[in-house]
Amino acid sequence: MYLNRTAEKVIKQIHKHFKVLLVTGARQVGKSTLLKKCSPDMAYVTLDNPNIRELAINEPQLFLERYTPPLIIDEIQYAPNLLQYIKMVTDESNSKGQYWLTGSQQFNMMKNVSESLAGRVGIVNLMGFSLNELRAKPYYNPFLPDKNELIEKRKTSKAYNLKDIYEIIWRGSYPQINTDTGVDWEIFYSSYVQTYIERDIKDLNAVSNEMTFLKFIKVIAARTGQVINYSEVANEVGISQPTAKSWLSVLVSSNIVFLLEPYFNNINKRIIKSPKVYFLDTGLCAYLTGWSNSGVLEEGAMSGSFFETFVMSEIIKSYKHNGKNPPIYYYRDKDKKEIDAIIEKDGKLYPVEIKKTSNPDKAAIKNFSVIPKDRLGHGVVVCLSKEDYPLSADVDVIPIGYI
Repeated sequence: MYLNRTAEKVIKQIHKHFKVLLVTGARQVGKSTLLKKCSPDMAYVTLDNPNIRELAINEPQLFLERYTPPLIIDEIQYAPNLLQYIKMVTDESNSKGQYWLTGSQQFNMMKNVSESLAGRVGIVNLMGFSLNELRAKPYYNPFLPDKNELIEKRKTSKAYNLKDIYEIIWRGSYPQINTDTGVDWEIFYSSYVQTYIERDIKDLNAVSNEMTFLKFIKVIAARTGQVINYSEVANEVGISQPTAKSWLSVLVSSNIVFLLEPYFNNINKRIIKSPKVYFLDTGLCAYLTGWSNSGVLEEGAMSGSFFETFVMSEIIKSYKHNGKNPPIYYYRDKDKKEIDAIIEKDGKLYPVEIKKTSNPDKAAIKNFSVIPKDRLGHGVVVCLSKEDYPLSADVDVIPIGYI
């Protein structure tokens, strides 16, 4: 079963204006399925096939003579040298949409893309299903807590109860886990982790000990939604701080985690400067931290962290699936004043607080005052309420379905 994706609109726009399209994202988020759906008549070839990969690596010119555009090339990271030959082919023609590429790793691939295809390539970063995609409402704007946007959300959003939302959080957002009713949750994520480590991590040559790296991933998963402390992580895993930083960059480049940077532009010089780390798929995070079903996850010690992680990932998806970089930050200073997220647009800062409750009070927004009044945009508290309502003149409580 295919569910329409928000990114379809962006892909069609890029196809009209760029010679090459690149869709990046973690494994199993539906990159090749999406491209095949968007253009069923384009020829398709995957570098997962070892024979085809060998040809692309050793005889790139012959490869492109055999497989001619318009062409979808899956897993381009296996033959990064192919990119410069694609550049030469596309430079010989003014036609748009000659090559559609997918790639699961950004660690080395994006450097090669920027060097070889600058000005020729449009890039989309795909994540797992969003809430809107799961309910067959895929075409929506990037999330912004603007009053007019909230009015529109009131017309189209769906209410979620506690049990339903934690089932979605625990299950995760990968397409197969949501469309194949026969797939076993534990087997799926066990296989996912094994494939990720055995293939992507080995290919990067950035990890010397696979078992230690698995422990590292689990330690990071246990810290989702927290400010990263490299010293603590390194000590717990038994590695050096430089190694911890290097391995975390591998998780970022593999689209497994997202680092939310602090906002510190002239608000307060006493801010915390380390990023917060969020897993981009809560199902994978639940597997790595050992939560066997949605009920125990909701009742457990990490319940609030998972709720925050889920909301943050939904906000990030709303931007990336619309072809935009999320202008999202967090705020925390040395006086322990904190705002979960700040969205910056047109000089305004829109504060967002995330609470696992159905009835937040004004204490949830007490730190919004750190934002200067002339830059303060409309704020929201995202929670488990059934409907939106004003918490103050400038802040609304909104259900999670509004993201």
